[in-house]
Amino acid sequence: MSGKAIAWIILALVAMQRLSELPLARRNTKALLARGAIEIGAGHYPLIVLLHALWLLAILWQLPDPVTINWPLVAVFMVLQGLRLWVVATLGIYWTTRIISLPGAPLVRRGPYRLLRHPNYLAVIGEIAVLPLVFGEVWVALGFSLANAMLLAWRIHLEETGLAPRRDAAA
Repeated sequence: MSGKAIAWIILALVAMQRLSELPLARRNTKALLARGAIEIGAGHYPLIVLLHALWLLAILWQLPDPVTINWPLVAVFMVLQGLRLWVVATLGIYWTTRIISLPGAPLVRRGPYRLLRHPNYLAVIGEIAVLPLVFGEVWVALGFSLANAMLLAWRIHLEETGLAPRRDAAA
């Protein structure tokens, strides 16, 4: 199988994984909102979606010819997927792709949240940098890492502000 075919398969699997998360995120969001949760910073969400869609398209568009696969970086990407799944499993019904906060609910402090305040964002930072590098696309990795850093800084600020009352109540 050619490097280009393998690249297409890898990118298709990543796209399918991202798309498969959306129904779960929608279901959890709907359930949380029905319980009185609030969405924080909804205005940034379309930019997050756009960034991730453009990231995958840019990787596809910039695939070199011939494509060489960096298998150790594929392994790193798979570890990042493990971290992503750990986050989703740990948050359970609280996991969404949006910032949703249920007043009065305790903050999750198990799983990767014992070690890091924002483990999902660590996974996303790694994914956005590593996947283009799997195919040798340094400029895609740098450009989208910079754009992601700006969006995540905004998102983390929104999230921290929104979670502050729950964090203060727990203290």
